[in-house]
Amino acid sequence: MSNYTSNTDMLRAEIAAAAARLIAEDGADYATAKRKAARQVLGNAKIRGEIMPDNAQIEEEVRAYNQLFFSDTQPARLLHLRKLALRLMEELARFSPYLTGAVLNGTAGEHSDIHLQLFAESPKDVEIYLINKNVDFEVSETAHFKHGEPVETVSFMWQKEGVHLALYEMDDLRGAVKGSTEGKIARAGVDLVRTLIAETEGT
Repeated sequence: MSNYTSNTDMLRAEIAAAAARLIAEDGADYATAKRKAARQVLGNAKIRGEIMPDNAQIEEEVRAYNQLFFSDTQPARLLHLRKLALRLMEELARFSPYLTGAVLNGTAGEHSDIHLQLFAESPKDVEIYLINKNVDFEVSETAHFKHGEPVETVSFMWQKEGVHLALYEMDDLRGAVKGSTEGKIARAGVDLVRTLIAETEGT
């Protein structure tokens, strides 16, 4: 039984490492990277659920990959994206913006986009604001951070970087500011993003 667990852990780690490479090198999202990595490692074999790594394990592998292969460029890229995110958050302050994703957790690389969560009475408020700013955006959906129901998401290019704004209702704001059960920061407001930038520039 212990051997089975060991083999499972080994396969899970191998898939996580392969997924991390796809994310860091190609900019794949976690779900796509996980699926492609499993195919690379296991071929056409049926994939047992317990073999698949979770996003936290993959995130740690992305950190390790960045440190190993992109230590000369990734920190500057991360700082650049955080500064852009802060400027955009200040611009969108009326919508209580929160930074999420790779730019927040520190794994952002060459292909990473800026992901923000906004909170408004209606998604139309954000869309009208962007239209008035002559922003050409596309509309899609993102899973809700709490219950999985999709929320409207607007995406556009800004300062030559991809930006995705997930549009939540004001009632969702209370759930957004709660800390992660894993002790990790799931989202950050303007003040915390400023602190992260200051800490990076101070090192």
